[in-house]
Amino acid sequence: MYYLYLATGFALLLSFLLNRNKTTKALKIAFKKFVKIFPAVLSMLIMTSLILFFIPDQAISDYLQNNNGSIGVITASFLGSITLMPGFIAFPLCGILLKKGVSYMVLSSFSTTLMMVGIITYPIEKEYFGVKVTIGRNIISFLIALIIAFVTGIFFGEAL
Repeated sequence: MYYLYLATGFALLLSFLLNRNKTTKALKIAFKKFVKIFPAVLSMLIMTSLILFFIPDQAISDYLQNNNGSIGVITASFLGSITLMPGFIAFPLCGILLKKGVSYMVLSSFSTTLMMVGIITYPIEKEYFGVKVTIGRNIISFLIALIIAFVTGIFFGEAL
């Protein structure tokens, strides 16, 4: 991750050295966009934090572990679609759930929908992309997550 920060910093410095005016103008535009979107992102982070606070890992594990198979995949997909987590939280959570006996297929659908489908992010997406694009993206992402879960189940011998 640090390499990405270094590469970005280097590219910004190079841009600044090549054309100060354009770089300064771009940074001002980016800052204005950031300030405009910050309240929506902050509210989304607060909602996600509250969900994670009120629904402990053990409850998620118990519910998913008791519903292995297609019902577990659908349940995990809906739970993942409602909540939102960045990868650095979602992957360790899936590791904990795996140790507690949740199947790979269920974990695949849960983690994929956590990061691809966004019911919590719907208001933000709707504002920037429109209702049609937002709903279409979420439906397609949900279907892709189910396909990924099925393929994962085939590879780990849990499907069919």
